[in-house]
Amino acid sequence: MCPAAYTQSTSVQWRPKRIVNGSPMIITVRPAVRLQSLSGKWLDHDVFFSYAPKQKLWIGFAGAGLKTTPGRYILQLTGDTTHDTRFAIERKIAVAKAKYRSIAVSVPEQFTKPSEEQLREIAGAKAIKQDVLSRVTPERQWSGAFDAPVNAAVSDVFGTARTFNGETQGVHEGLDFGVPSGTPVHAINGGTVILARPLFFEGNFVVVDHGQGLLSMYMHLSKFEAKEGDQVEKGQELGLSGGSGRATGPHLHIAVRWQGIYLDPAILLKLRVP
Repeated sequence: MCPAAYTQSTSVQWRPKRIVNGSPMIITVRPAVRLQSLSGKWLDHDVFFSYAPKQKLWIGFAGAGLKTTPGRYILQLTGDTTHDTRFAIERKIAVAKAKYRSIAVSVPEQFTKPSEEQLREIAGAKAIKQDVLSRVTPERQWSGAFDAPVNAAVSDVFGTARTFNGETQGVHEGLDFGVPSGTPVHAINGGTVILARPLFFEGNFVVVDHGQGLLSMYMHLSKFEAKEGDQVEKGQELGLSGGSGRATGPHLHIAVRWQGIYLDPAILLKLRVP
């Protein structure tokens, strides 16, 4: 089959169909030729694909960050066919602008005006996060739909601009669930625990690597039920909710990060996944 023919007859789809800044995105490719491998480029990031033989699909994960300017961006796909020839196609994907709100909250002064000792603790935590959160595992460990970490209502949404004690401190890059302390917190999908320790702002903090550059993060826990290096399945208990770290009270904060970009967990949890 000539390149022009397989370009036209290859199916490339993404969910959700409408991508906004802050959206996670699951990409499925049904190529017109048999492939040995497939990889992609999107917004200057690598997109890793794995093959699902039952569906005869290549499945990858990507996303558009909060700072992504609305527009149309090229998804580049390349691979090797079973006949040792190169496969290369492109698709344009539109990114629209999402609407996010602003709120003001009060927290203890140590979290907005830390002491010298606390600044040292913050610097140590920052170094740990820079190391752990920069890791990218190409192999997919997640499978199927993503489940909510707790069965509770959302108390604060992704993308909220937050002012702490009258000072702007950035954007809420996750999703809050209003649960009392001691509520079991579960992994949203399968993966490897790459961090389980207390940090200054996050409190008791668990990070799960799901592969393909995707991480999920669980903050403010009162107790750990998983340790670093554990292989966990979807729904497995990671810890108990609490109010440790910079928190106005007991709740669960969950964040989703893809290769350094924070994405809206609420969108991910609603996606239909092959």
